Amino acid sequence: MGRRSISIDEKISKQKEVVSAMKDKYDSALNELNLLMKKKQELQGKELLNAFVNSNKSLDEILAFMSENEDEKS
Repeated sequence: MGRRSISIDEKISKQKEVVSAMKDKYDSALNELNLLMKKKQELQGKELLNAFVNSNKSLDEILAFMSENEDEKS
């Protein structure tokens, strides 16, 4: 029995399928990452809001504090 030789076109076709499957998997993983990052940001927003509500600082004081910290970074 002789070995069947695979043509270059068949190899290209198979590799396209492999790449397509990997791209689908990558896109799915990227979507999951984006959803998790968005959820984390929402949780941080709620945490920040709760900290503000439970603090004795005014909104102006908090905003001034936050802008001072941004100015120090520059």
